[in-house]
Amino acid sequence: MRLPRPDRPEAEVVHALLERPRLGWDQVRLAATPWVQAVRDKPAPFWAMESLLKEYPLSRPEGLALMRLAEALLRVPDTETAMALTADQLGRADFDTPSGGHHPVLASLSANAIALTKKLLPGDGAQPGVIQRLGAQTVVAAAVRALQLLGRQFVLGRNIAEAQREAQSQRGDHPALRFSFDMLGEGARTEQDAERYLASYRNAIEQIARQNPADGRPESSDGISIKLSALYSRYEESQRERVFEVLLPRVWSLVELAAQAHINLTIDAEESERLELSLDVLESLAARIAQQFPQWQGFGLAVQAYQTRSLETVQEVARIAKTHGLRLMVRLVKGAYWDGEIKRAQELGLAGYPVFTHKQHTDLAYLACARVLLDHAPRIYPQFATHNAGTIAAILQLARERGAAFEMQRLHGMGESLYREVLKGGQVPLRIYAPVGEHRDLLAYLVRRLLENGANSSFVHQLADQNVSPEALLVSPFNLQPEPSLPLPLALYGPGRRNSLGVDLACAAEREPLFAAAERTSVPTIAEAGAATVDAAMRSLQAGFDRWDGRPVAERAAVLRRAADALEARMPEFCGLLVREAHKVMADAVPEVREAVDFLRYYAAQAERQLVPQTLPGPTGESNELHLHGRGVFVCISPWNFPLAIFVGQVAAALVAGNAVAAKPAEQTPAVAQRMVELLHECGVPADALQLLHGPGDTVGAALVRDPRCAGVAFTGSTQVAKLIQRSLADKDGPIVPLIAETGGINAMVVDSTALAEQVADAVVQSAFRSTGQRCSALRLLCVHERIADGLLEMLRGAMQELVVGDPVQWITDVGPVIDAEAHENLARQVRRLDAEARLIARTPVPAGLDGRYIAPAAYELKQIADVRQEIFGPVLHVVRWGSGELATAEAVVERINALGYGLTLGVQTRIDGRAQQIARHARVGNVYVNRNMIGAVVGVQPFGGEGLSGTGPKAGGPHYLLRFCSEQTVTVNTAAAGGNATLLAGGH
Repeated sequence: MRLPRPDRPEAEVVHALLERPRLGWDQVRLAATPWVQAVRDKPAPFWAMESLLKEYPLSRPEGLALMRLAEALLRVPDTETAMALTADQLGRADFDTPSGGHHPVLASLSANAIALTKKLLPGDGAQPGVIQRLGAQTVVAAAVRALQLLGRQFVLGRNIAEAQREAQSQRGDHPALRFSFDMLGEGARTEQDAERYLASYRNAIEQIARQNPADGRPESSDGISIKLSALYSRYEESQRERVFEVLLPRVWSLVELAAQAHINLTIDAEESERLELSLDVLESLAARIAQQFPQWQGFGLAVQAYQTRSLETVQEVARIAKTHGLRLMVRLVKGAYWDGEIKRAQELGLAGYPVFTHKQHTDLAYLACARVLLDHAPRIYPQFATHNAGTIAAILQLARERGAAFEMQRLHGMGESLYREVLKGGQVPLRIYAPVGEHRDLLAYLVRRLLENGANSSFVHQLADQNVSPEALLVSPFNLQPEPSLPLPLALYGPGRRNSLGVDLACAAEREPLFAAAERTSVPTIAEAGAATVDAAMRSLQAGFDRWDGRPVAERAAVLRRAADALEARMPEFCGLLVREAHKVMADAVPEVREAVDFLRYYAAQAERQLVPQTLPGPTGESNELHLHGRGVFVCISPWNFPLAIFVGQVAAALVAGNAVAAKPAEQTPAVAQRMVELLHECGVPADALQLLHGPGDTVGAALVRDPRCAGVAFTGSTQVAKLIQRSLADKDGPIVPLIAETGGINAMVVDSTALAEQVADAVVQSAFRSTGQRCSALRLLCVHERIADGLLEMLRGAMQELVVGDPVQWITDVGPVIDAEAHENLARQVRRLDAEARLIARTPVPAGLDGRYIAPAAYELKQIADVRQEIFGPVLHVVRWGSGELATAEAVVERINALGYGLTLGVQTRIDGRAQQIARHARVGNVYVNRNMIGAVVGVQPFGGEGLSGTGPKAGGPHYLLRFCSEQTVTVNTAAAGGNATLLAGGH
């Protein structure tokens, strides 16, 4: 079964859910109200999650400080950075809250940290003395201890043996209490990570098996939850064949152990783009279980009700159980990645969200899924994980009506007070989902729980709020909110500009047309222009300029919008051409088409806002207006690394400003440009306002720049060529011609010891090696703190081993060939130099017999930043350590980066907010990216462009770009010239 599309309209999905028989909600509210009142009369202890969120909500600085310290402090290896992080976060908050329920340890920390902040954070530059340093260490030690105490509330044990002892202790009052142990950890980034997690899971199963009850019933025993992305570093749809080749045997080895011990093993839920892959893995395992362990009843899957496909998912799991004659366990949860799902859909420009945007819709879907699960008993054994009193009461009602076996679940450290009341009503089986791991590893889990349950709409949050009445808290979910609670991704930028429609490549229905187009695409040959062609084109464009410039701005903007719609509709065609001519992988081709669409719509909107006449203030008796118009014939010279997006950005800006355009694409990618020019002509750009002139830069490009009719140049390419253009323009007779240049950069990323290694590794791999490192924004220089360098570089090494180098037409490919033979030879020569002069950290394997211009992604360690002498425009990364000597501080690192002379992009990875702000202030770069990758600037969101050797500005995709393409004229009219100021006199005097 193929699931429906994940981006269906929310209202459509909810309407279908409401067609199912409804519960008697009055009875549900009647059952749940006493629980709510009892919990409020006897609230949970201070360290419980719900109490913590009540005292320190995430809407206040205290809650954010606590969350950020919990996420980062325990993993910081050096005292200096730990001091700075503690001061940075606690110094912004006051834990002595007005509620009177503050915790004395945190209040004391806050008082000391506020004073400490003045010494440690950027400001007067003073260094703390001995006394202050001792005081700082005391504050840090107290903060670490407080977070360890916090960790003990939400992590059952540091290892499985300790967790089992704690579980046994909790069973003292509730002998039937069961646990599902979750071995904490991020998803694997390397195969070494995956092997370590596999060993941890295997050891846990063996330990649990030793305490397994004699009846051999999984529902009566403790169990384990496993995360598939922890068992394989490339657990994603594009690597499907490798998933079944590598991951499946690992999971099966755990399944065998669990089946032999008759304990339950649950596959945890992950992001929506992995849902269908997870179901396919589940069915493959189920088929094998049916053959080898048909009597085992402990295998299961977690399902997230907040996904719009949750109902179809539980139906599919029920089908798998029936098909293979098994009983499957299903843990039904609300979901824990909501914010990430929302952001992904917005970034991809999807038609809708894969999750419900209204909390009550998730609650409704949860009950619909619960009914289906109970209806399929005993083939399904439902496990209902929830802390919502109304949901619990509804589940009990549904289960009683059907007489079906089930169990409830709660998180360790949450919901204890609520379930204390629920269990008073009779024998309700309860299992605790219990994280296990070192306290420093709790960070991702704990922060996720804080975010998930700290939202204002969360039941846990509202339960602790006495201002929310039980009636409001237990409102029926059986109603439809017709509009999503958030703007849809396509409406992200408001009514003035529609976001470009994207493609979810994880969805087969969206992916297949693109790859089919790439398979059938052939690249046409484009004729080169000669000297006579250039002269004729410039003559024609000069003649057409006045007519195009004379058209109203609104008409020119409308042409751009028509082109945007047409380009968006022809996504497969242009993606196929980008893959074939520019050697882009599809994951890079789709965003490039979207960026081109965004340029067209953004500049159309900006033109209508900025290029209309503006009335200026002045003395009475005269009018003053500022008019903007085109300069003449603009020469637009675009590069091969973004042959559509940058080409369109330059051309669209010049056209909408009223210029005629001579468009000169890169020699390597003229077919993409030709197809786009044809589209623009079809959409209303006259032939004498836009012409394509293909040919070598030193002949066609040089002739266009030297032509006396050239009124401006927009250029993206190397710094060396930009300087040649600059000199050529300066040497020309006639008007002074503007140059808009966007050039390369030695782009750096500064990583301190508060950064999360997994996030850094992801950002580095994406920034350095996506698009085969052939982006002007690509990461070239990684500056990593020496205290975390070894571990981070080991993780980077492992992640690089998992990249796939190959044919860009294949979806499995991460890194394709470089653009041409000349680029390949230059890169190969630079790599040979680094092999001789630097220490190789890692090199991605290239399959034997692979034909073409392939350069293996590589990373080298250098001794100092100054050793990076030039930009290497390909998948080559330089690494330098900092933290001592001349690079003792982040400020010193930024100074050395500035001294390189380039200024395009800079990445910063730190949890110290003050440090990130200080680095951004002192860096001489156009774009600073904090705690994310450094590529993929979005039009109108991250205007792109640099300074120094990296360009002239203004920024492409920004509010100042169009003005550079215009000439300005002020028209002043003396309105009092004909005998006096009639307007003034009419008002009296």
